Amino acid sequence: MATKQFKAESKRLLEMMINSIYTHKEIFLRELISNASDAIDKSYYRSLTNPEITFHQEDFFIELKADKEKRTLIIKDTGIGMTKEELEANLGTIAKSGSLAFKQENEAKDGVDIIGQFGVGFYSAFMVADEVTVISKPAVEADENEIKAHKWTSKGADGYTIVPVDNAALVSEAVDAWGSDMKTGTVIILKIKANTEEENYDEFLEEYRLKNLVKKYSDFIKYPIKMGEETINSMVPIWRKNKSELKEEDYVEFYHEKHFGFDKPLKHIHASVDGVTSYNAILYIPSKAPYDFYTKEFEKGLELYSNGVMIMHKCPDLLPDYFSFVQGLVDSADLSLNISRELLQHDRQLQFIARKIKEKVKSELLSMKKNDREKYVEFFKNFGRTLKYGVYSDWGANKELLQDLLMFHTSSSEDMATLDEYVSRMKEDQKYIYYGTGETTTKISKLPQTELVLDKGFEILYLTEEIDEFAVKMLMNYKEKEFRSISSGDLGFEAEDAKNDADKTDEEKAVESTNNQIFEAVKEALGEKVKVVRASKRLKSHPVCLTSEGELSIEMEKVLSMMPEGGGAKAEKVLELNVNHEIFQSMKQAFSDDKEKLKLYADVLYNQARLIEGLPTEAPLQYANDVCKLIN
Repeated sequence: MATKQFKAESKRLLEMMINSIYTHKEIFLRELISNASDAIDKSYYRSLTNPEITFHQEDFFIELKADKEKRTLIIKDTGIGMTKEELEANLGTIAKSGSLAFKQENEAKDGVDIIGQFGVGFYSAFMVADEVTVISKPAVEADENEIKAHKWTSKGADGYTIVPVDNAALVSEAVDAWGSDMKTGTVIILKIKANTEEENYDEFLEEYRLKNLVKKYSDFIKYPIKMGEETINSMVPIWRKNKSELKEEDYVEFYHEKHFGFDKPLKHIHASVDGVTSYNAILYIPSKAPYDFYTKEFEKGLELYSNGVMIMHKCPDLLPDYFSFVQGLVDSADLSLNISRELLQHDRQLQFIARKIKEKVKSELLSMKKNDREKYVEFFKNFGRTLKYGVYSDWGANKELLQDLLMFHTSSSEDMATLDEYVSRMKEDQKYIYYGTGETTTKISKLPQTELVLDKGFEILYLTEEIDEFAVKMLMNYKEKEFRSISSGDLGFEAEDAKNDADKTDEEKAVESTNNQIFEAVKEALGEKVKVVRASKRLKSHPVCLTSEGELSIEMEKVLSMMPEGGGAKAEKVLELNVNHEIFQSMKQAFSDDKEKLKLYADVLYNQARLIEGLPTEAPLQYANDVCKLIN
């Protein structure tokens, strides 16, 4: 029997198909099962258009059988089968797709959804097999005795053979798979390769491994996939069922079955969209963050299906980073897949679906916040940081989309508040949205800078996460109200209590002049550690505090200092002294009698202000000695 050469280019082309197109060898099973499903689809659609051909639903199935001793894996389908000419055309020509041709011929018919379009999926079999045999018998339209099966065999790029076979002459492998009576359909026999040091091909002969691959990639093929008497695929996916048929327990069970998480999700979203680009989606908002969620190892994305066949385990392009916590899947027949069906071309269909999912997730979160506040707070404690990063990232491009989802602790209540709730509670004379930063709400509440703001009856947002102030700075304002740090040089109301120079008495002017001299002396003692020293208009009971000028705050300096390349960032620090505090009176005395003692006061108060802000003392031993000197 003469070996025929492939009509497609060359050995190099087939080698590329086998070694370059597919990322994972396990994909071969998905491809062969998808082809089998297409073959059954063709039989089904043919029966709809030809009343002489009758099929029963139980006639349609796909079967897998592994034989470890013979090292064979058999994939059988009861589809339309192929004639000798079709074997020549479809398998003898690389990248020739019978499914694509069938789809084009029947594209006007409703419901014609054929998975395979590229004609290369079959050749993925050579990734795991030394030899591939295909025995196919076409659908019977005339005298059954005139219809013969044909056997196509190939060991790779060297070519292939085609020979006729009949029921009596079937090779033993086909008899084992098909039974003694060959009916319409196709049997593919793979001679699995021997193991190498790098590859374990035995796994494709293990029943549990084959079942896992079917569940992973082909669980929702609409025809039964059998191993022995067991049907191992689900067939009808949950997202194609009517919502009225499903209960909450069904969604939770599917969540666990797909290993999206071990928790009970806070919310599920079942979306079915019809139009120019149609898709179905089942999305979940988990109640717990995965253990690696805030690490580089976490992989975001939704499972992506095309006609029930999994194309990608994690498709990152369907979710923006700020919604990376969403789990679930999308199924669409309208996506433009690449030749291997492993990756997506970045086209308008994908962008459309991603945009709709983004809008739907935001809508559901707003609904949860409004109608189930307790559940939303639980969500925000787990994933709120991601939303804040979303506000800050991409130069604030998404801040308007996300700002109404944010929540913060405040000085008014133990419960978290939204920005809208804060603004609704603002007093008539309040110009700004005030915020303080620190490690905990308790530490922020005890900062010297909070005294005057709270005495005015103004609420303060407590920012306790590293990203918080960066996000607030990016927002700049909310509902035309500007954000203002309680450590800012201008709180917007200090001038109310200030007197004009013309209204000051000679005694007040003299006191102010002396104070300014003290400030200059303290600044000289501290050098470049602070930008300026001045009288505080915000301190009441505390002697000293640090504030900042410019865009970089002290809290932002602390965050940046922990980053590999952020250690050089420094806030412009201002040392504020409470001129009404008894310590300042002691400083006045030292200014008159003992300039060295004044330097001690300057260093000690500066380091105390740093400690209050959560900054380390620059010279701990020197600071301890200075405190001892003052005590003595």
